[in-house]
Amino acid sequence: MKMLLLILLTVLPAVSQYCSTATPDCTAKLPLGDGSKFALYYRNYPITQRNLKIERAMIIIHGAGRNANDYFSTGMASAFLAGGLENTLVISPRFAGNNNRSCKDTLATNEIAWDCGDWKNGFEALNHKGVFSYDFLDELVKNIADPNIFPNLKGIVVSGHSAGGQFSHRYAAVNKVHDSSRVPIRYVVSNPSSYVYLDADRLPRDFHCDTKGKCEEAFRPYGDRRNCTTYNDWMHGLENLKGYAAAFSAEQIRKQLLARPVTYLMGELDTLPIAGFDSSCISMAQGPTRYDRAKAYFAHLTKLKAKDHSFVTVPLCGHNNRCIWTADQALPVVFPKF
Repeated sequence: MKMLLLILLTVLPAVSQYCSTATPDCTAKLPLGDGSKFALYYRNYPITQRNLKIERAMIIIHGAGRNANDYFSTGMASAFLAGGLENTLVISPRFAGNNNRSCKDTLATNEIAWDCGDWKNGFEALNHKGVFSYDFLDELVKNIADPNIFPNLKGIVVSGHSAGGQFSHRYAAVNKVHDSSRVPIRYVVSNPSSYVYLDADRLPRDFHCDTKGKCEEAFRPYGDRRNCTTYNDWMHGLENLKGYAAAFSAEQIRKQLLARPVTYLMGELDTLPIAGFDSSCISMAQGPTRYDRAKAYFAHLTKLKAKDHSFVTVPLCGHNNRCIWTADQALPVVFPKF
């Protein structure tokens, strides 16, 4: 990766305030809520400086390790391989976790903090009442879409891997900026542990689904609801909506997700219970492995006639964001033609 970043520096022309590595110089603050606190993000180009070259933006969401710096490097490597360094804005937001118990990320003065994993579900900040993690993305998207800053912007991709895949998936379902954005927004969901189902049905335990939305078995009422009573609550379903999602009805969320463009970018070898795999009953109700859960969920969407959802498998990749984002199969997904 260090060699690749050295190549990036040699092939790019000199650009004012251009950044290619996850250093303080490439970090910016985004005020949220009443403006007294902010969230941090890495970016290769400033989002406050007019730039005629930018034609697309790619936001890459980190996993449960909250390592936005590593994901920024992955995003830059992916942009390089796609030939998109000069015309692509790459952003990696940081959802710092610090509850003084199970996660203790070092915070900058007045930096917003989230509970360790709640950020991926659109829940409220720990130190700023009324600010939800999806508000951070809303503000980023609105800033990026400003025609005075990036007048030639043609589209935005919101992508995420693992816990970031859960974020990008649920954000696609509930965000408040999609329909009002002046440019199209697409979503890339990679290797999450779970999904938000749009009805209460599930497949039987031992199901067999392909990657085209077809299963040998039929969806049916979940058989173990008595022992797993919250299997269809938010974030796994549309009951008992919480946090940012509580602003919508279940029917609104269902319509939004089915109508919005989402690609499920899955590692073919992501079949082991590793790297934060969710083995709770509410997630096991969706399938035994991440790859199986993705195929089952795509069949669920196919049954509900989703308009612009697609499934892409990356061969020989397991639960590894760098393997996924730099694969040939991923590049046209993460850097689509708008």
